[in-house]
Amino acid sequence: MKNKLILLFLILTSLSLAGCNTKENIASTIDLSRESADSMSQEKSGLTVAAASSLTEAFTEIGTAFETLNNCHITFSFASTATLSEQITNGAPFDVFAAANESAITGLDAKDLILSETRQICAIGRIGIATYKGRGIQATTMDDLRDSNIKIIAIASPEHAPYGLAAKQAIETAGLWETLEPKIVFGKNIAETLSYLTTGNADVAIIALSQKDEATLNYSMIDSDMHAPLTQAMAVLSDTDNEELARAFVAFVNGPEGKEIMQKYGFVTPGE
Repeated sequence: MKNKLILLFLILTSLSLAGCNTKENIASTIDLSRESADSMSQEKSGLTVAAASSLTEAFTEIGTAFETLNNCHITFSFASTATLSEQITNGAPFDVFAAANESAITGLDAKDLILSETRQICAIGRIGIATYKGRGIQATTMDDLRDSNIKIIAIASPEHAPYGLAAKQAIETAGLWETLEPKIVFGKNIAETLSYLTTGNADVAIIALSQKDEATLNYSMIDSDMHAPLTQAMAVLSDTDNEELARAFVAFVNGPEGKEIMQKYGFVTPGE
């Protein structure tokens, strides 16, 4: 009889402890849920910015400054203007678009894909002739590109990248397109064009001034009269889910701090 009572006591005690643990687990779950909710409420706002490859260095630095000032996070997508325009037309979820030419923004405006009143010029770009230091190739003028030691010249695709079109226009203005065309390879965008040079797959590249790296590249400016102006523009997209922050970013780029960074990378800014 005594043994049965002891057994019954042990069973009841085990059930009681299990019940307590269940309550503790439930309480713990509730506490974790509250912590998760609090954490979510403190998450930084996010912004997605599509930008032409020529803006990579400048916008990356601008993005860091803007994130610090606004306690937010920016995700950049850098590519050719034509590629980004097509993605936006097909519904890509960007908040801001900064193009390498104004006509891309005008085209999206005609389709009601941007907020028209946010359109603004953000920079005027420049191009130049680049060679890699230490490889023995020298080219400072358009005529130098005829040198037989220069086997491959990289430019961005004129069909997709405004900087590539400017490069082609400059070569045509110099009267050298037919002579140089057999040497030319095309990058999808200005970033890929530079990579041809840095990886040794091109002897010379015509790239943006914003990509100039004095430590590794020899760089000579091309007269801006040799090509159409590289007027770069930006706007907030109509489908943005974060219009207030997107407008703030556009304003920041053309504000004192943003302009200073743009000028640092060789861009001519509005009003300059």
